[in-house]
Amino acid sequence: MSAKRDSLVDALMKSHGRTYSGELGIDLSKNTPSPLFRWLCASILMSARISADKAVSAAQGLADAGWTTAPKLADSTWRERVDVLNRSGYARFDESTASMLGDMVERLMDEYDGDLRSLRRRADKDPAEMRKHLKAFKGLGDVGVDIFFREAQIAWEELYPFADRKARSAAKELGLPDRGDRLAKLVERDRFQTLVAALVRADLAKDLDRIEKRAA
Repeated sequence: MSAKRDSLVDALMKSHGRTYSGELGIDLSKNTPSPLFRWLCASILMSARISADKAVSAAQGLADAGWTTAPKLADSTWRERVDVLNRSGYARFDESTASMLGDMVERLMDEYDGDLRSLRRRADKDPAEMRKHLKAFKGLGDVGVDIFFREAQIAWEELYPFADRKARSAAKELGLPDRGDRLAKLVERDRFQTLVAALVRADLAKDLDRIEKRAA
């Protein structure tokens, strides 16, 4: 790695180096049903046209309500979900999202017994097939799947090295490689999802110019 790239990555990671799943206390490396489910919910929430902070707050609200697995969320009512989302600052989308979460968990229970690892097996660990199955959940389009893939790659190695459009755009603006496979050469395997999340965070914070100045 060139000295310039080294400095950029160091500045980026010092300023924004934490994953969204980590912020929520979700350990995706376990590859168990609860963390994967919680991250799926967060990905749906974060894909809406709402600030990342409010989406994270709403995802934490779901966990605080005890809805950390598919069966637990499936036992909730639409009104309960609306109230939790509203209290968590997700008011603009509380009713529609409460419905989408209900539809999502019903499908997850019916088709995969509430376990996203079953979806992965059914897709034969093919990222394109996984994307197709995930997009069948209401509320999860390509942006939501990109968010899910971005951090789930720590557990699902077939996704690695994945960088979504926002991360690649931020990388290009910083003068870093704008392809996942090339970005992956800049950090260790277990830090890549953090680097990608840091690029997204820096972009959302409109902090790329400051990162460049710190690295200079």
